[in-house]
Amino acid sequence: MKPDTRPWVLIPIAATLFVLVSAAPVRLGPGGGLPSIADPGPSPTTGRVEPAAAEPTGRGTALEVAMAEAAFGRSGALRTQVVGPGQALRLELTWHALPINSIRYRWRPVLGTTGAGSGGRLGLKDVATAPTAPGVYELELESDGRQIEFGEKFRVVVNVPFERKRSGRIGPYRLGRWPTEGEGRTDEYAPPAGFIEVTEANQSLPLSENFTLGQFLTKDQESVWPKYVVVDPKPVDKLELVLLELRAMGIRADRMVVMSGFRTPHYNQRHLGNSPSSLSRHLFGDAADVWVENGADRSMSDLNGDGRRNVNDARVILRAVDRVERRHPDLVGGAGVYRANNVRGPFIHIDVRGRRARW
Repeated sequence: MKPDTRPWVLIPIAATLFVLVSAAPVRLGPGGGLPSIADPGPSPTTGRVEPAAAEPTGRGTALEVAMAEAAFGRSGALRTQVVGPGQALRLELTWHALPINSIRYRWRPVLGTTGAGSGGRLGLKDVATAPTAPGVYELELESDGRQIEFGEKFRVVVNVPFERKRSGRIGPYRLGRWPTEGEGRTDEYAPPAGFIEVTEANQSLPLSENFTLGQFLTKDQESVWPKYVVVDPKPVDKLELVLLELRAMGIRADRMVVMSGFRTPHYNQRHLGNSPSSLSRHLFGDAADVWVENGADRSMSDLNGDGRRNVNDARVILRAVDRVERRHPDLVGGAGVYRANNVRGPFIHIDVRGRRARW
């Protein structure tokens, strides 16, 4: 499945880059000042409001670098993305009044990541190299020995290559065998390129404004750490867009609960009874089973206002999915509504398989 077009470019394209940003991007004007921007109000697509000005840094100077708005995804809510070990990557940065040819970068390990990180001189067109060791790293920039005012935290997650899996495991964590292993496939059913290593220290890492890394873990092996997960940023972006679309439709949608995100082949076969040849999108990290929850009762809320909570509320979410896909064809995929049973309430499956499917 080809990634969506955005100003973050991997060179070569062998994995997906995740970026963590703690604030909206700031655009710098000529002469060290900030441009005068009229408040346009919230975007009908993202709900974001462009800032009219930026607060000065602690040293009383304007920010010297900022990120492009598209780094936040279609929804404007993405916060994290993943790159393969040692991958060359282009950082789409907006510079102001700096000698660009003197910029150096360093990846500082955070959230329990061990190791010294890495760094070097920033290359032509802002090309850097990701760390080689798996974990979470924060970007630092400097010019002539002076740390650059960055304005936003910028983190990358370096994944564990798929080849680290041995006999269906990485360490004690059971993954199983992907049904297409050894077939040499390069389509949307190819085995994942790698896994995000999830620890007790980094499981709360935000993937976006409303979703964290730990929410997409397979629901088994509770006492085994570290765990491993595959999460594509596109379905996370799509879920954020669906939340925004529901609100634009006048539907209260406080949060979205992920009942099932990534599922290992081991889990699919042992706990769900799926055959070894199952090609569930949950195996490939681009699907989620979700419901909208307003309150704390851990069940689908009454979205259509009929006084009941049933599959018709899931169909309200489906209408929002249809509207998002019409606006963003690159996020088209499957969607299916499910009735409640004796162990859980109604929910909807949403994925980005690249072609429309409904059930």
